[in-house]
Amino acid sequence: MKKVRQTVILSNKPSIEKIDEKLSLHPRNKHRGRYDFEQLMLTSPPLGSYVLLNEYNDFSIDFANPKAVKALNCALLKHFYNIAKWDIPAQYLCPPIPGRADYVHHLADLLASEAKLTLSKKIRVLDIGIGANAIYPLIAFREYGWQFVGTDVDPIALKNAQTILDANPGLTSAIELRLQTSSSAIFSGVVKADEHFDLTMCNPPFHASLAEAKEGTQRKWQNLGKAKPATLNFGGQGTELFCDGGEIAFISRMIEESAAIGSQFFWFSSLVSKASNLPEVYKALKANGALQVKTINMAQGQKQSRFVAWTFLTPEQQKHWRKHYW
Repeated sequence: MKKVRQTVILSNKPSIEKIDEKLSLHPRNKHRGRYDFEQLMLTSPPLGSYVLLNEYNDFSIDFANPKAVKALNCALLKHFYNIAKWDIPAQYLCPPIPGRADYVHHLADLLASEAKLTLSKKIRVLDIGIGANAIYPLIAFREYGWQFVGTDVDPIALKNAQTILDANPGLTSAIELRLQTSSSAIFSGVVKADEHFDLTMCNPPFHASLAEAKEGTQRKWQNLGKAKPATLNFGGQGTELFCDGGEIAFISRMIEESAAIGSQFFWFSSLVSKASNLPEVYKALKANGALQVKTINMAQGQKQSRFVAWTFLTPEQQKHWRKHYW
């Protein structure tokens, strides 16, 4: 068994002088400052129906209202990423944009630090579980020009994602969608034998069952001192929220499958929502022969998050990665 080299990288620390910024977000994240609702309403007038004054006499929205959250997302995507038309079906996951952008920017740092790859417009990324919202490719293409293949087991989600791509010029040529027909497979069936990717990204299902997902949501609202809402403000379908065995089972399966196609990818990566799952993730990576493992910590307000990245390429293979495949 080859020895695993594990490195933990902490988020960069921005200047403390900017007291209104969300200091825990990546320095290139466009959402470090407070939401400028006045400007956002000019960009996207429908948002105005949901903007109100909060207890601090500042403009805000009711984040427990799924329609308000979706309207805010539409405004953010239009204002910062030139995504003029974006929508998701009822009850599908409505992602918090700042946190999603953070994952993208930290992945860009990972590519730049190891292989100086972010300067290339030919960066190819596999988004596992692109969902109906297609949020990661939208942000990453606008920020870095990366090319994407997005996969999902849900044909309804892919249909909606394709509608978003078709409605915004320039996206269909940069983002390809593929249906994963096997609920038990991750890479098999969607990754072709002759293609290569610079990285993968994935936001795996957190929970092991629907009941567990509902219990987790209820605890969050109780901790906030609020009554449980009739609907989730960020929504979520079954495949978005849970799978058999939960997050650790999904990531372990992903690691096992990645070992069989390790030479086709520079970096694999996945979010890990629960820090208590990290030991099992590291154990699976060691068992499957990962040569280098990195854990990148992120945070948004009080919420702590991280992603784990791994590769099966030797230092020499990493050095010559682009010469071989591009």
